[in-house]
Amino acid sequence: MAIQKPSHTFTKIHLKALRTNNFQILFALSFTVFINTFCFAQDLPKTSPTIPPDVKQDSTVVAKDSLINLPVNERIQDTVKVDSLKKGEGFLEDIVRYKATDYVSINQKDEKIYLYNNAEVYYKDMEITAGIIVIDYATNEVFAGRIKDTLGNYSQHPVFKQGQDVIEPDSIRFNFNTKRALVWNSRTEQSGGTIIAERTKKENDSVYFIERAKYTTSKNIDDPEYYFLIRKGKIVPGKKVVTGLTNMFIYDVPTPIGLPFGFFPLTKTRTSGVIIPSFGEDTGNDRGYFLQNGGYYFAINDYVDLAVLGDYYTNGSYGLRLQSNYALRYKFRGNINLRFENLINSERGFPDFSKSSIYNIRWSHNQDTKANPSSRFSASVNLGSSRYYQRSVNQLNASNFLNNTLSSSVSYSKTFSGEPQVNLSVTATHSQNTNTETINMTLPTFQGSVGRMFPFAPRVGTKKGIVQNINLQYNVRGENRIQTTDSLFFKKEMFDDAKIGIQHSVPLSTNFKVFKYLSLSASTNFQETWTFKTIERSFDSELQEVVTNELKGFDSYRTYNFGTSLGTTIYGMFNFGDDKKIQALRHVMRPAISYSVSPAFSQYYDTYEVVDADGTTTDEVEYSRFEESIFGVPGNQFSSSVGLSLSNTFEAKVRDRDTTATEAKKIIIFNNLNFSTNYNISADSLKWSPVRMTGGTQLFNNKLKVNFGATLDPYALDSNNQKIDEFNINNGGSLFRLTSANLTFNYSISNKGGSKKDRDEDDAAIQESIQSGGRADDLFGRPEDFADQRLNQDDEEDEDDTPSDLYTHQIPWSIRFAYAVNYTNSARQNQISSHSLMFSGDIQLTKRWTIGASSGYDLKNQGITYTQLRFERDLLSWRMNFSWVPFSTRSSWNFFIGIKSSLLKDLKYDKRRQSDRQL
Repeated sequence: MAIQKPSHTFTKIHLKALRTNNFQILFALSFTVFINTFCFAQDLPKTSPTIPPDVKQDSTVVAKDSLINLPVNERIQDTVKVDSLKKGEGFLEDIVRYKATDYVSINQKDEKIYLYNNAEVYYKDMEITAGIIVIDYATNEVFAGRIKDTLGNYSQHPVFKQGQDVIEPDSIRFNFNTKRALVWNSRTEQSGGTIIAERTKKENDSVYFIERAKYTTSKNIDDPEYYFLIRKGKIVPGKKVVTGLTNMFIYDVPTPIGLPFGFFPLTKTRTSGVIIPSFGEDTGNDRGYFLQNGGYYFAINDYVDLAVLGDYYTNGSYGLRLQSNYALRYKFRGNINLRFENLINSERGFPDFSKSSIYNIRWSHNQDTKANPSSRFSASVNLGSSRYYQRSVNQLNASNFLNNTLSSSVSYSKTFSGEPQVNLSVTATHSQNTNTETINMTLPTFQGSVGRMFPFAPRVGTKKGIVQNINLQYNVRGENRIQTTDSLFFKKEMFDDAKIGIQHSVPLSTNFKVFKYLSLSASTNFQETWTFKTIERSFDSELQEVVTNELKGFDSYRTYNFGTSLGTTIYGMFNFGDDKKIQALRHVMRPAISYSVSPAFSQYYDTYEVVDADGTTTDEVEYSRFEESIFGVPGNQFSSSVGLSLSNTFEAKVRDRDTTATEAKKIIIFNNLNFSTNYNISADSLKWSPVRMTGGTQLFNNKLKVNFGATLDPYALDSNNQKIDEFNINNGGSLFRLTSANLTFNYSISNKGGSKKDRDEDDAAIQESIQSGGRADDLFGRPEDFADQRLNQDDEEDEDDTPSDLYTHQIPWSIRFAYAVNYTNSARQNQISSHSLMFSGDIQLTKRWTIGASSGYDLKNQGITYTQLRFERDLLSWRMNFSWVPFSTRSSWNFFIGIKSSLLKDLKYDKRRQSDRQL
């Protein structure tokens, strides 16, 4: 045996050439002959000058083949045919490359090559790395194993790669010819799970047979918290796993959860499949046992999918949901949700038996901004039964039952570039009050506008002066407005009272500077309104009532007005010195005064006489035939008013607490502090309108958002609480009378470490709540479908699961507050109309325990609002959730435990108690 020097470079050999020693013998003989010949040549005597040759002409006559002139098809063909037997290929189809760190040893007697320490072998698409590798070129086999040190520890486990398949066994035996392999204690990843097999037989590139194999999704491969023990199985990588008797072990303890045989598809792409439902019992509403959120998922193609889900109760109630997501990269994306529930309460024949149907339609569509800059289509639809979220028994809607408004909007807009620019848009809107069950819709609203045109502006340069800044526009708006109720929705009766109107407007305006610092603008606006339905009123003396007749047909009216405004911006700076804690204050004021005038359009008004039973006229009532038009009626009184407004912002520059900071820190004292009022010159009394004050600020590093507002009326009230034309200060009161006020706080805080459970608007559960018309936070609770992987996505951060001897874990937490109070005193009520405090928060008590709560307190009615308590336990590969509504009319609880991995998400257990039915 010859031992070569350690080498880190690749060595190429052909294994067939090493099967005999004849090559070395032949080489020795050839080398000896060469040496002897060379030595003999050195002893030859020097030659004499060369003799020039005697050239003579050859007299031999050479005859030309007579067949050469024959046509090809007449020539005599060779009868010896080409051998039809294919030449056999060698045992190896490619070169075997290998290397090792310590040594490469070739044993010619045993016909083996030994590679030791960081050994590597490459053959075609096959790679083997291990501590020790033995190549048997007599049988074309390779064996790879581990290295054992002096302490008995093994290292450098073999890694077998072929294509995209990777196996990490204790040892492996591979045949180059048959491409078969025997693997001991292998570990291979298949579609997110890990298969640990005691013995694996690799049949070919696409088939593996395993024995006593463990399948788990645990990150701890050496000691998985759970696994499925497969006695015998067949694996087709990337396609399927077929097993015999299989059951689940939890920490090596067998469980009765298992299958006599199984078929598991393996794929890295979306595939269609069954969605396992949740099982439970509805004791609160006597609907019996149920199956919820089960169905089938259709992976239609790369752009569209569809999930058909259903609920069924043993008393006959059922629900159906269709959910589809679609997307075209760089074009658009969206989703559609159709939900229907047929609810049966009690049993037929009992007095409390009832049957009802509810539905909900949701559609969201967003176009990529780069898809088409000149046109855009978007949709946000949420419509259905007014009591859907209150009556739905599916836990997915648990956090939305307090929604009192459903709204929708579908719009398309198109821009035509040029001078001037033309904009067109068509929008369909829907607004639904779930308490009153009234629905307002516009089907559709058409809007068009022509961009500003400056007829007197110069072709080049800036516009200066009153004339050059004169500009005009053209706007048109048309609506088909429908008002209906929940019972008539999607029925032909909803269109009977539809109102159609079109309004054209041409605004003309200009602006310019006055005294360098004042901005003056003047505008006038002409409007023409078209309507297709008017009214005619008369008084029926026999019935003693007003009769209103509806007249169908085209009619129109025209109005115009004039307005001007003067404003400026004033900057104030107060410096206190760089050595002060508050170094400077900055105050920005924007005062403005405006004037508007609108004439009376009495030509569009008519009158009718009110007579008594004796035929005597008692009153004459004025009305307009356009009173029921969607754009209102033209004014019948001359209006001339002056508007006053003042907006303020306050900022401060303070010394930063960070001593390394080179500049002062800027903080905002008031984002805005606005005052506005109006003085009606043409009014006979009550010329001043109430002063409206609004403001807002952000405190504590913008974590606390404060908004407030108030209405101040300068006029007094009489003994009947009616407003009189006398100032409140002249009636013995203060300068202003506070008629209404509101204050809101929104505060969000967390510790410095933060928490991975902090929720934001990108959270899938929050998006579910927003699309259903809910809040962009969890103050009203969270959806409770724990089995839905979309709503329970944990951060994919790699965490160190190694337990620590010392508990120095920081406790992450987050909490959100919302405080609101409204005060009313318009007619001496002097009362708080609403007063509430709401909060929600999450605390991560330990690394794997998280608790959360959403609740509030009604300070006016002295009661706790809707409360939801949440508990979550991270069980490594498993997840446990418990949600509890301890009191209120929707008292319920929901328990869930299941595997995190989406591959085995159907392996779960959940139990819940539904809220009691309200009669």
